[in-house]
Amino acid sequence: MRLMSNEILIDSYYKALDLKLEVEFIELLREEIRRRKLNLDFLHKEAQVS
Repeated sequence: MRLMSNEILIDSYYKALDLKLEVEFIELLREEIRRRKLNLDFLHKEAQVS
């Protein structure tokens, strides 16, 4: 997952939620988000503004 930018990772996570993809895949993305110490609330609000 290191090749994926933070922005793409967050976008992929929210898209996976929207599409109701497999729970295991969503958890994999969420684990990587935690590992990178990204703040989902802040990033999601910022993405909605643009």
